Order: sequence, then C-alpha cells, then structure tokens
Amino acid sequence: MENQYYTLIEKQDFYEIIENKYGELAIFIDARDGAPKDPVLEYDGKKTALLRRDDRLSVLLEDIHEETKGPLAEAEFVLIVELEGKMVNRTYGVPVDNVEEIVINGRRTRADEIVKAKSREELIKSFGAVKIWSSGIKK
Repeated sequence: MENQYYTLIEKQDFYEIIENKYGELAIFIDARDGAPKDPVLEYDGKKTALLRRDDRLSVLLEDIHEETKGPLAEAEFVLIVELEGKMVNRTYGVPVDNVEEIVINGRRTRADEIVKAKSREELIKSFGAVKIWSSGIKK
C-alpha cells in the first residue's frame, strides 16, 4: 500500500489551448501516469491555471495567452488532452473553477516541481487513522 503524504505540482512548460467553432476549449498537455480522479481546473482570470488532476498531482499552467483569458474565464468545462509525443494518451472533461487567486504553498524541488505537504488533518485522513492517542506533557 502506497500513501503519498504530499501533493506534487508539476509545471507544464509548453501547452496549447484550442477553441472549436462551438466555442469549446481543449487544453493539450503532456501525459501523466495514472488516470485522473475528480479533476478540476482552477483559473485566476489572469495568467495562471492549476489542473488538480487528483489528490496527489496538480499541473501548473502559467503565462496563459492574453486572447485566451476571456474564453477560459467563461468556460464551464474544458477538454484536457494528454499527449505522449504527438499521440493522444487520454482525454477527459474538466469543470472550470474561477478563483480569485491561485495560491501555491510548498517547496520547489526542481525548476518544474513544487511539493506541498498535506495538512495534519489531510495526512491523518489519508493514513486511515482509527484511533489517536495524545501523549506527553501539554505546554
């Protein structure tokens, strides 16, 4: 059993956002391991979006093109297309959540990765604790 007690945020250096004749948007990114679980795209209405793929991995999209801001802010859903080279690995629809600001707290491990530790409550939940014993002298 593998538990991950942090969230990994990977920066997507190059990506494309396309619009079809119906005004629907698709975002092309690099493929990641595993299928997404309850993904959502957070967008700050400016230059940054965060694809929360699942509870362990998010993908950071920075420097969103100026002309894309309006259509992305108005979109209720976008299509995410994950590519391996030029081949489609998977596609899935994602709701767009417009937020005031995307806050990324964490420790940068590489130029393209940020590790965010889970909160105490999140760790206890993912650990599956059934009992908690507080011990020692309380200050």
